[in-house]
Amino acid sequence: MTNIKNQVLILGITGGIGSEVARQLLEQNWNVIALHRSPELVSKEVNLKTKHISWIKGDAMNSEDVLKAAEGCCVIVHAVNPPGYKKWEKFVIPMLKNSINAAKKQRATVVFPGSIYNYGPDVLPNISESTPQHPRTKKGSLREEMEQELKRFANDGGNVILIRAGDFYGPYAKNNWFSQGLINPNKAVKSIYNPSRKNVGHQWAYLPDVAQTMISMIIKRHELEPYAVYHMKGIWDSDGTLMVNTIQKIIHEKSGKKPKIAPFPWWLVWLAALFNTTAKELLEMKYLWTQPIKMENNKLKKKLGEEPHTPIEIAVEKTLRSLGALND
Repeated sequence: MTNIKNQVLILGITGGIGSEVARQLLEQNWNVIALHRSPELVSKEVNLKTKHISWIKGDAMNSEDVLKAAEGCCVIVHAVNPPGYKKWEKFVIPMLKNSINAAKKQRATVVFPGSIYNYGPDVLPNISESTPQHPRTKKGSLREEMEQELKRFANDGGNVILIRAGDFYGPYAKNNWFSQGLINPNKAVKSIYNPSRKNVGHQWAYLPDVAQTMISMIIKRHELEPYAVYHMKGIWDSDGTLMVNTIQKIIHEKSGKKPKIAPFPWWLVWLAALFNTTAKELLEMKYLWTQPIKMENNKLKKKLGEEPHTPIEIAVEKTLRSLGALND
């Protein structure tokens, strides 16, 4: 099957990474194809110039829908996830297999945003691209299984680009720790909650930088190994206070009000975990806030020269504004 240069299928275009990759690819004159169950509603969900995107109505769980949407594409960005943590085991592997099957037919490169959930506490704090994965959570195990599917695809002649990064934050990204744990969006911020244990380092990744990194690798895809895995350094919060202090500083500077910084109420999560699947999953991943996590980007810098990096003050201000948490 002949594919078209600079034509990409994005699955999960309403999510943080999918929408940001779409924006940046559109700026570089790529033909962006999006598969979505309700395309007519997308303009209400994300800040995208939807008229410049070719929309195909369909479901990532339907193999025929994905095959149809991928026709002519040289790249498939697999950034689709079930909301929250509900029924991950039912959806994530079948959806990924559909993307892989479509990529096989089109001879397309699969681009996948990785995470730190694959890694158990036994390998922390320093994680390289070759660090063994011993996940201790259900989500981590599923993430590991997804990467194994991608590795098998690459071993069978396919091409994969996998970018791992720290906790995502950025404009229009709502399903992450920044927007769901540190602050309450769409209202004035009175309190900032810090889930990190004292003096425990943590790694953050600004979504526009992650998307730019992915696109840089997409452009160089013919130079990469079949299973190309790269780690981003992102923002290294050495003692677990940089992010919350920056949020406080930006809000104080722009509004004159100085929200308090408080410990994240893990005890509430303990209670909620008795009845709520999402809370239970969050609790299982608490170790990611009690031990330092640090990824180095030496391999990435060797390939790109430098990692895209937005200063944290600019990144935090843009994120707060997009979440309706900063009105000055």
